[in-house]
This record gives sequence, structure tokens and C-alpha cells, in this order.
Amino acid sequence: MTVTAGRPPLRATFASLRIRNYRLYFFGQLVSQMGTWMQSTALAWFVLQKTHSAFALGAVSTFQFLPVLILSLFAGVVADRVPKRTLLTVTQSTMAVQAFVLATLTVTHLITLPIIYVLVAIQGAANAMDMPSRNAFVMEMVGPRDVPNAVALSSSQLQLTRLVGPALAGILLAAFGASVCFYFNAASFLAVIFALLIMDASRFFKTERARHAAMVRQLGEGLHYAVTTPDILLAVITMAVIGTFGFNTQVTTPLIAEYVLHTNSVGYGLLTSSMAVGSLIAALTVAWLGRATRRVLLGGALCFSAVFLCIGLSHTWFLILPLFLCQGVCSSIFTSVNSARLQLLSPPQLRGRVMSISTLLFAGSTPIGSLIIGSMAESTSVSFTIAVMGGICLAGSLVAISYARAMRERLVPAGAELHAMMVPREAEPEPALAGSVRRAG
Repeated sequence: MTVTAGRPPLRATFASLRIRNYRLYFFGQLVSQMGTWMQSTALAWFVLQKTHSAFALGAVSTFQFLPVLILSLFAGVVADRVPKRTLLTVTQSTMAVQAFVLATLTVTHLITLPIIYVLVAIQGAANAMDMPSRNAFVMEMVGPRDVPNAVALSSSQLQLTRLVGPALAGILLAAFGASVCFYFNAASFLAVIFALLIMDASRFFKTERARHAAMVRQLGEGLHYAVTTPDILLAVITMAVIGTFGFNTQVTTPLIAEYVLHTNSVGYGLLTSSMAVGSLIAALTVAWLGRATRRVLLGGALCFSAVFLCIGLSHTWFLILPLFLCQGVCSSIFTSVNSARLQLLSPPQLRGRVMSISTLLFAGSTPIGSLIIGSMAESTSVSFTIAVMGGICLAGSLVAISYARAMRERLVPAGAELHAMMVPREAEPEPALAGSVRRAG
């Protein structure tokens, strides 16, 4: 997708799908992510109905994302060292086995809360290794020119499955129970594993792998680059606050459904799906525009925080449903633009480590936020807790905006992060030509 001053044609929305490897990956993930959302929705509702405890629900999220907090930075070093396709095949297979075991123990009535904690921790460990590689793998599949589009399309795929998966899970929960959702998730991983295996490695875009050195030293290199690069540090500030206190929908959504709206599993699925509708619209818009600007990043963070605060102050379907829709729009804009900017601004040999920092702040901080939200909601109220979290996110967004203004002389000029990595279209080599790429998977 070329970067022009004018508005791109609508067909540019799906530009990255012309690349076979990305197309295989996109549709494989489409099936897999639907299963993931079904399991996530069903497990949260299953635990809440089994325990009637906001703290227990928060603890499940804590055990699931604690491995991400511990392992994600080291996973970034691994992602810079080894073929990403191989690593993704291993992690996706691990999560498939985890989902199958969870389903089998549930249907045989052998599942207990401690076992759930162990299983979600295993899932979290696999996810910790998976996410940095998955994010950095986009560049290898599509090349720098199409990264903003591909990242936004991946976000739209995630939101589409987030729209369908929870709604379907809500229906299956009411009709058959949680185990059916868990089995569906286990089977869904086969689609993405198959897609990874049949990719043409000769068509991956050339990337530079990190040299083999002490892992701690390489970890330090990635952290030093992030802290000393103002544009990366800006993303760190915003993601640290919003990732910890805002992106805890697996905890906040069922709590709102149960204790604010007093609805059932179908209503819970409707809330999740309404957020996904907004996210899907936003992701497709970002894919169409194909740009990842700092202004849009900060605007998305600020709007997300304000909407989250309003959700905490609302108590009726009439207000909460459209607010969830708006929250989906803002969260999708923020995450897709943030991911695209990080990939474009990072040197190839450091990209896995930079994306692992994003993973740490996006998902690894969730255990902290989930535990705080669960404990606070248990002792006060769900609405008050969410309002406080929204206020913290709003304050963090304002700090990020202030930092951007203070550091504007050192930040990458608007649009330069794209042009720095762009090769003119007429001069850009085809990825399949000998010498233009090397095998990376």
C-alpha cells in the first residue's frame, strides 16, 4: 500500500491479503481466534457461576497472564534468534493440548478451581512465547510497506472473531455448557497450525536475526533501546497504564453483566460482541488508511480512557451498550496503531524484543490489574472500581500527551516512520526473487 496524501481506494483495505503467506495466516488465525474467544468467554462465565466471586475471576486472569509478565521479555530474545514460524507452530500446538485437557476435565466433572489455575497458567506460558513472535512475524510475511495494513487487518480479524465467538459461546453455554466451547477451541488451533506448515518460506521478506549472545545481555539491549528512543518510550508509557488498568475486559465485562446489569450468559455475550463491533469498524478503517501516526495513537488512548470512565458511571443497558461499542472503537485504534508503529520504528534485529515489551505491557500487566479490580470490586462495588480504573487510564494518557509535547523535537516527524522503511514501489523487489529474501522459517 503506497503512502499518499490523498485518500486511498477502498480496495486498499485488504491489500495485504494479496500475499499468499499472510493470507494463509490470516484465515488460519480467523478460525483459531474464534475458538480462543469462545473459551475465554465460557471460562470466565463458568468460574463466576461456579464461585460467585469477583476475586476468583480476577485470580483466573492473574494466573493466565502472570507467565506473560515473567516470560515475555525473554520470549522476545528467543523471537529474535529462532525462526518465528517454527516457534509459533510449537506454541499453537501447546495451546491446543491445553484446551483439550480443559474440555475433557470439564465434561467429566473433574475440573476444580486449582486445576483451572494450573491450566490457564500453561496457556499463559505458551502465549508469552507466542505473542512477540506472532507480532514480529507480520513484517516477515508482508514487508515494511504493508505493515500498517497487515497489523490493522489482523486486528480486524481479532475483532470479527471477538464479535462472533462470545455471542456463539453465550448460546452454547446456555444450551450445552462450557465444555463444548473448550473443545471447539482445541480443534480450532489445527487451522493455524496447518497454515503455518504449508507456507512458502522462500517468500518471506528478508530480516536480520540477532546474534547469539548471553540472553540477559540481549534483553538489556532491547530495554535500553526502548527507554532511550522517545517514540518507543511514548508507547511504553501509554501501554503501561492502559494495559494494567484498562485492558481487563475478561474481568470487567462479566462483572458488569452479573452485578451491574444483572443479565445472563446471552447478555454477557452481547456486551462482548458490541465491543467487538466497534473494534472491527475501527480496525478496518485503520487498514484502509494504512497509516500509523502518533496523533492517532494518543487520541485513541485518551478516548478509550474517557469511555472507560463513563462505563463505570453508567448503570443501564441504554448507556452501557453504546459505551461498549465506543470502547471497542478506541481500543482497536490504539492497539493496532501502537503495534504498527513499534514494528516500523524497531531495527529488524531488535524487533522481537521491542514487541515483547509491548506484550509485557499489554498482557503481562494484566495480572496486576485483574487482581486489583477483583479485590476492589469485592470490597466496594463494580461500578466504582471501573470508574477509578478509567480515571487512572485518563491520567496516564494525559501524562503521555505531556511527554510527547515535551519531547517533540526528538520524536520522529509525522509520517517519517513509514518513509524511513519504504522502498519506492517501482524499485521494490518481489519477495519471491532469488537474492531478495532468505529463508526465515
